[in-house]
Amino acid sequence: MNKNEKIKTYYNVAVVAGVITLVVGFLLLFNYLQMSGTDPVESKALDALIQRLDDDPGNSQLKEEIRNLDLMARKAYFTAKWQIQTGGWILLFSAIILILALRNYFVLTNKIEEPEKNPVSENAARVISSRWVLIAGLIIISAAFLSSFLSVDYLSRYETVDDGAKEQADKAVEVVDLTEEDEKAVPETEMEKKEEAVLVADTLPGDVEEEESEKVKQNREEQENTAEVAELKKEKEVVNQPKSLTSDFPSKSAIESQFNSFRGAWGNGISKAENLPLKWDVGAGTNILWTADIPISGYSSPVVWENRVFVTGGNQKERRVFCYDTASGKLLWNNLVDNIGGSPSTSPETSEDTGLAAPTSVTDGNVVVSIFGTGDIIAFTMEGKRVWARNLGVPDNHYGHSSSLLAYDGKVLVQYDTNKSGRLLALDIVTGETVWDVSRDNRISWASPILAEVDGKMQVVTSTAPKVAGHSIETGEELWAVECMMGEVGPSPAYANGLVIAGNEYATLAAIDPAKGEIVWESNEYLPEVASPVVADGLLFIATTYGVFACYDVHTGNKYWEMEFDEGFYASPVIGDDKLYAPDMQGVVHVIAIEREGKKLAANEMGERIVTTPALLDNRIYLRSDNKLYCIGQ
Repeated sequence: MNKNEKIKTYYNVAVVAGVITLVVGFLLLFNYLQMSGTDPVESKALDALIQRLDDDPGNSQLKEEIRNLDLMARKAYFTAKWQIQTGGWILLFSAIILILALRNYFVLTNKIEEPEKNPVSENAARVISSRWVLIAGLIIISAAFLSSFLSVDYLSRYETVDDGAKEQADKAVEVVDLTEEDEKAVPETEMEKKEEAVLVADTLPGDVEEEESEKVKQNREEQENTAEVAELKKEKEVVNQPKSLTSDFPSKSAIESQFNSFRGAWGNGISKAENLPLKWDVGAGTNILWTADIPISGYSSPVVWENRVFVTGGNQKERRVFCYDTASGKLLWNNLVDNIGGSPSTSPETSEDTGLAAPTSVTDGNVVVSIFGTGDIIAFTMEGKRVWARNLGVPDNHYGHSSSLLAYDGKVLVQYDTNKSGRLLALDIVTGETVWDVSRDNRISWASPILAEVDGKMQVVTSTAPKVAGHSIETGEELWAVECMMGEVGPSPAYANGLVIAGNEYATLAAIDPAKGEIVWESNEYLPEVASPVVADGLLFIATTYGVFACYDVHTGNKYWEMEFDEGFYASPVIGDDKLYAPDMQGVVHVIAIEREGKKLAANEMGERIVTTPALLDNRIYLRSDNKLYCIGQ
């Protein structure tokens, strides 16, 4: 190929690459400007349809249109993000080809022409024109690259944990030896003072010691070996012995008498608390026993064990676990979650509705275990001493991790379903070591696991897309599965009367017989999006984000009643003292009777937004807003 042919080839390549670069650059800029004002969950058309539904709540066709439009909007949003990322790579390669082609073209053209009478001015003009072309091109390319970066799909920033990473995470478990710290923490007792007096001769000055006769030394040695000193030493050993962290897991009745996890014992939204308040007034202080500030906001719900209530908070700078006294609301301890191997130096991006402290903690009365959106999971004693900590891998989650923890038979159960991998783990609650870790063929889920006693044996039940499944607590093995879920699963399942209840927007509301692994009945009239279902006295209650509360017969699926409220529900309703407590998003806690006819008992205004689930225990209600913890009681 001669020089002229090379020049022509490089010229054509530069033209094609330049056109591609400019077109892709402008498209990226346009796409960015279009997306910057778009929110997948906000739509004027969707708002209009919802308004029409308010006027005609029984229109099933309109409900289906709303579901389809919302699903299409979300898909379009994330597809556009993928297009921008792909366009960024195309822009990069076309820009590189353009630069190389232009370089070779100008090198060859500068060599083949004979110099004319005024070469300086021609070269100067070429330099000036080339400079302006270069400047304009760099501006367009830089703007396009900037748009691509700002609009990049943040899903790619999350790490996915493979099998090798799991092994590394297991090795990275940090276990803190409590013995030395506890010995330092033990206060000096009268017994220790007596022992020091007995052994004080060891610290006598040299001149006094020289004057001691052999008989005195012999008497001192005999005194040290007396039964009294021996008993004192034995007592000291008992005092310095730390509280055992290897005690048996609490009994079923002990767990059910507390509110130790998200939605209470076994995660089913049922409490055995009695004499709970029906009405209260935050402004007047009526039936408000105490309030406490939470220094860092979060969406985790409170959990309670005897005289301690726990919540978590977190932001991009720090994550903390807080422990309050149930009697007074005093902050007993406030521990920073840090120095964990594998924890990301930069916190992952999350939505405002989730944040980094959405999962609720769990406690067995021995330790309290908390997990955060960074993948960090940590355990403290009830007194606030760190026991162990590890990182499970940064969750690949575009909203943020929100699945809460459960505990049973000395194990912490973790549902860790992300965009690229499904996992269910059991960790030793005392050491943090992995008991079992199973991979699952499912998509991302924000739901939390529950425990169900099937044929006399406890199993872990989870709800994800596409299936609701039961797993063995001993091994993690899948015992049964029913494919009935789709979309972004947020509500946790419920278990009662021998049936697992699972539901989600864009999917269905299904009652499943776990013993047979079969669906007993289905309905799609009212479907939960965030709030989890709850069952009591054979009645199933469903709360929706568009403000409708519905009650069904749990055995047949027949609807008994429906109620409409001014605001939707994010918090999961809970049941105690034969009443249902359901906070809406505006902070009104509705109290509803457990009956086959819809009956509102009370509506208590908290004066601020509430999206967390109440904890019911010992004649009291513990309720958390973004930055406050309330204790409500008679």
